[in-house]
Amino acid sequence: MPDETIASGQPPEGRDDFFARVLDALIDLLETARDWVRQEAEAAVKEKIVYPLQRLGITLASAAAAAFLLVVGLIFVAVAGVIAMGNWIGYAWTFLIIGAVFLIGSGIFLYVKVRSIQQ
Repeated sequence: MPDETIASGQPPEGRDDFFARVLDALIDLLETARDWVRQEAEAAVKEKIVYPLQRLGITLASAAAAAFLLVVGLIFVAVAGVIAMGNWIGYAWTFLIIGAVFLIGSGIFLYVKVRSIQQ
């Protein structure tokens, strides 16, 4: 504002220059406060939202990998059971027994999960 002139062509008074400096200082103070609030909000979001979501994602990925390995292991056990029991009692009865075991196991798992969801 020191370079500006009033419409009459006269330089601004000292009082106007004082108000301009006060306004500039106030604007700088508000910008500093805005930057501080932005940094604090960013830190709070990282701490309260981002990190827990990252941990949740890692936990879900680990659980999915464990479930996949469990299914692959059950398939191998079932195939081994079919081969071993097929020679003793016949393949038809072997498939029936192994299928029944899997159905009973999934039924129990489903019952437990439904009960835990209802509570």
